[in-house]
This record gives sequence, C-alpha cells and structure tokens, in this order.
Amino acid sequence: MNNEDLIWEEISTEHLAQDEWMDIRKCAYRFPDGSCFEPFYNYSRKDFAVIVPFDKDGNLICVRQYRHGIRQVTMEFPAGGIEWSNPEEDGSQNAEGIVQRRKHNLKNEDKEEALEAAKRELLEETGCEADSWEHLLTMPEAATLADNYAFIYLAKGCRKVTGQNLDDTEFVNIEKVTRKELENLIANGEFQQSVHVLAWLLAKERI
Repeated sequence: MNNEDLIWEEISTEHLAQDEWMDIRKCAYRFPDGSCFEPFYNYSRKDFAVIVPFDKDGNLICVRQYRHGIRQVTMEFPAGGIEWSNPEEDGSQNAEGIVQRRKHNLKNEDKEEALEAAKRELLEETGCEADSWEHLLTMPEAATLADNYAFIYLAKGCRKVTGQNLDDTEFVNIEKVTRKELENLIANGEFQQSVHVLAWLLAKERI
C-alpha cells in the first residue's frame, strides 16, 4: 500500500467539548479495507514553542511549575502557545481549517510568528532575551491523539533584561542548571515533558 491507501475516512464527528482552549472530539472512521469503527477520540489545541535557552556562561535556563495532568511540579524549558494571525481567513474555527493552516505554515517554512512567540515566552517566563535563535524542528506533539505542533528553538547568549511577566494562571520559578545536571534530571525521570527532552537531544548536538 502507498500512503494514500492507508488513510482513514472520517465519517462522523461529535464535539464533546469545544472552547477557545481545546476541541475534544468523538469520531467514527472507515478503514482502508472498508470496515468502520468507533469511537476514536482526538483533540485540537494550540501549537506551541519550546525554547532551549543557554546563558552566556553555558548554563541552561529552566522553569519549575505545577502540571495538573500529572499533579506534580515539573522542571522544563520555557514554552508557550502560538497565536497565529488572521485565524478566520481560512476557516480555521473548525478542526479541518486548523489542520490546513498548519500544513500551510509547515510547508512554507513560515515560522516568523512561531519565533516571535518563542521570544515572547522566554521574556515573559524568565525575563531574558537571547543573542541568537535557531529553529531545530517542528513536529506533532502527540500524533495519535492531537493535531497540534511543537516548534522547537535553541536560544544562545541569554541575558536578563527584565522581571517575569506571567499570565494570571502561571506560577513559575526560574532555575539554572548545567548540562550535566540536566542530563541527570532526564536520566532520573525528573524532566518530565517528552517534547522538552527531545528539544534537549536536538539542541545538544548544535552546541
């Protein structure tokens, strides 16, 4: 089979929860052999940027915050959602429109808005700006269940320029670690965001 022969046909969709943050769906699909199955559950949420930030001394700037999914305080890299401009123009108020818009941005390497989001999140969460930025990878966060993408960046020469400017729902501590300390955190299961671990594996090959 080629790729086209492997595609499932979505034959029904029920929106279980839909607001500005997330669209959770219950779907039925027709498989390539003609059989049908339900339910499959999937969801849409914002694309986001993850930043691997190094200060001028070679330390990594990380953050600690509570993650209600696992009900733990986690160590991770600065990260945050991307607000794409003009989301209504291509019908992206619905799930299909969101997917098409993301395909456009990915195919055309149009990452200016993602980079601006990365710079904003680094500044808001840590009060830092960087001397240089490098896009490392764009990939789905959880391809089995979700349609959003993570834009991963390496930021070098980070320096403190202001205090934190956090959202009302953010309570974030800043912590600097060495490369060795970060490797130990990952090895011990104490750096618990999978996309952030991937970000580190990509970044350490570039420094």
